[in-house]
Amino acid sequence: MIGYDLTVLAMALAVTLFAAVVKGAVGFAMPMIMISGLASFLPADTALAALILPTLATNLAQALRQGPGAAIATTVEYRRLLVALCLVILVAAQLVPVMPQAILLATLGLPITAFALSQLAGWQLRFDAHNRGRAEILTGLVGGFFGGISGVWGPPTIALLISLDVDKRENVRVQGVVYLIGSAMLLAAHLGSGVADAETLSLSALLTPPALAGLWLGFAIQDRLDARRFRRWTLVVLAATGLNLVRRALTL
Repeated sequence: MIGYDLTVLAMALAVTLFAAVVKGAVGFAMPMIMISGLASFLPADTALAALILPTLATNLAQALRQGPGAAIATTVEYRRLLVALCLVILVAAQLVPVMPQAILLATLGLPITAFALSQLAGWQLRFDAHNRGRAEILTGLVGGFFGGISGVWGPPTIALLISLDVDKRENVRVQGVVYLIGSAMLLAAHLGSGVADAETLSLSALLTPPALAGLWLGFAIQDRLDARRFRRWTLVVLAATGLNLVRRALTL
């Protein structure tokens, strides 16, 4: 590929494979791991474009793992979250050329870390059932903003699902549907912003096969985890990715 030497490509493939295994095991964190890893040796906008197609492909597999009927039902049930997410992604993506990355990463990483560590410490956030609609819309607004400018909208979604005490199978399916629709919207938004072009999308396409291979390996790991262990490891991954975002903000 023009513009990338073999060492860079090998590093990008390794980051993608690892991120996909984590995603298959706990249902999320692939974009966070990819943007953190790829941006350490690629320009930030290239790293963002590179994660789009692997994310789209793995989200499709995750969303449909329990069948199209279940995916459609999830889409209808979480429609408020999805509408808010998609609308804000379209707008926020246009800010990529001007948004200071240090501010972005710190603003996202600090609340992620605080939420995950508080949950691991035993503090259980719960939404009142009467407020679920507003919680979904707020999740979509926050997730859409950060998703549009960084490709990362998983933490607000997973925080909502954990707070609502969604079981493991539904948790992973909902994440797949939300991330699938969001990643399709992200692709459309960045085709418009210019971040996704022929060169960056060719890199993104190259990273898609290892992403799918890693995802299926992660699925095998996920199937061996009980509900309690799944929830704990989800929070551990969330805390680790949040801390990594803060670390990157401090080094910029």
